[in-house]
Amino acid sequence: MLDLIKYVVYQFAENKDEVEFKVEENGDVVNVTVYLLPEDMGKVIGRQGKIAKALRTLVKSASAKSGKKYNIEISEKVGA
Repeated sequence: MLDLIKYVVYQFAENKDEVEFKVEENGDVVNVTVYLLPEDMGKVIGRQGKIAKALRTLVKSASAKSGKKYNIEISEKVGA
């Protein structure tokens, strides 16, 4: 599932080498935090959050069979 998230994020981020992913797994819940540079935040989130919402919908549909719930958070990279 992380590969799907990375693929979608890399399609929109200009600074692909600066993107970081943090994955925390707590039982059936997987929290994925995507850290981006400030100039990539708007591109990955999209207008009114449409890209971020579509990404979450895609991951929710793809993870239905795995029995795990994925939470995706998009944050600004600290120290950028």
